[in-house]
Amino acid sequence: MTPNILLITADDLDATVPGCFGGTANTTPRLDRLAAEGMRFLRAHVPVAVCQPSRSALMTGRRPHRNGAQGFEPVLDEVPVLPDLLRPVGYRFGILGKVSHLAPQERFGWDTVRTEEQLGTGRDPQAYARAAAEFIADAARPWFLLANAHDPHRPFHDSETEHAWWPEETRTDVPPPSKVFDPEEADPPGFLPDLALVRKEFAEYLSSARRCDDVVGAVLDVLDASGQAGNTLVIFLSDHGMPFPFAKANCYVQSTRTPLVIRWPGHIAAGRTEGSHFVSSLDLFPTLCTAAGVDAGPDLDGRCLTSLFTGGRQAGREHMVTVFHETAARERFEMRAIQTAEQLYVWNAWSDGDRSYRAENMFGHTWPAMLKEGTENSEMARRNEFYRTRCPEEFYDLTGDPHALDNTAGTGRHRKERDELRSLLLADLQSHGDPLADAFARFAAERRTT
Repeated sequence: MTPNILLITADDLDATVPGCFGGTANTTPRLDRLAAEGMRFLRAHVPVAVCQPSRSALMTGRRPHRNGAQGFEPVLDEVPVLPDLLRPVGYRFGILGKVSHLAPQERFGWDTVRTEEQLGTGRDPQAYARAAAEFIADAARPWFLLANAHDPHRPFHDSETEHAWWPEETRTDVPPPSKVFDPEEADPPGFLPDLALVRKEFAEYLSSARRCDDVVGAVLDVLDASGQAGNTLVIFLSDHGMPFPFAKANCYVQSTRTPLVIRWPGHIAAGRTEGSHFVSSLDLFPTLCTAAGVDAGPDLDGRCLTSLFTGGRQAGREHMVTVFHETAARERFEMRAIQTAEQLYVWNAWSDGDRSYRAENMFGHTWPAMLKEGTENSEMARRNEFYRTRCPEEFYDLTGDPHALDNTAGTGRHRKERDELRSLLLADLQSHGDPLADAFARFAAERRTT
């Protein structure tokens, strides 16, 4: 029987925040329940850590430079999008939130559209529930519903920015989360300093993550009430990591790792965990085509995941390549990275010793707090300066440095491993026709001679 497909996305949710991925207790109870009923992927990544390119890659199965959406451009006319393949076998298509982040909108041919404004700025669980219930009520044909929560994207719950954007007297359609976190229970991730303002902002972020979970729960409740859950493939993931320094709009592990959960009754046993293969959101395109019984075509960068659902093995999943092209402000900071379970290598094509990095992850309290701390703390000052200017090459031994705090690329340490990852990255960029493959080949040749 052709399955329905419910694809739920979070906006800027770090992979380690959900409880089922080791996060703060009681942050995401509904996602935790979904994970218990399905399968968690511990090494899942998106190809690029910014919203529209990440979502475009998911819906095309192609890397940003091959689908046209390296930044906030539309998908190329000649590139098939998922509805092109599923509509001929009878699927209806609906989208809730983040509508403008899949462009051009007419290419996707949505039968039902609910914008951010119609969903309480993309943060009202009951608005999502009403829209989902209306869409899936027609069970005569299989359906594909893309439910995009706008949390935990800025502005965070109860933050100064939220109050400025949505004054309290007009904020009736932006409900509070079902749990609000305080700074004492909001331990920052290890790549950020433990400062008072960082804790404050991270607590606001966790509260927004809980409201995202409220949206997840509301949509899943509607699915359960419809009686269609048994024939519905449910997928949850985030478009990239949190909007903090050293995360979103970069190529670090926490930039692109996503909390991927898949539930498919009759195909995936409850409580499964896949932690030995690197998988990508690019893989969802061919996976969904397989589930729907259609040919995804040969010209894809993703690979079908279905054999992993039952414990199978797939060769070639020992590493992950990620990219970055353009910030939300349309500034280009070209980066390429490759990671294994033990190491991370990053090439910053933009870093020339003079240019300064700027991105949306520097908004809010955290980056100013880091700068202030740097006036008295030389180590913090060094890390701040590194973040702004980087260096052409970064290498991290993740076994002893899981938060990538110690860049050893300019030292004699890990030379063999660094050279190996550089070569692997070059081969990957060349095989996928990356627009900077030739530039990286020249860079790699220079490094081999020094």
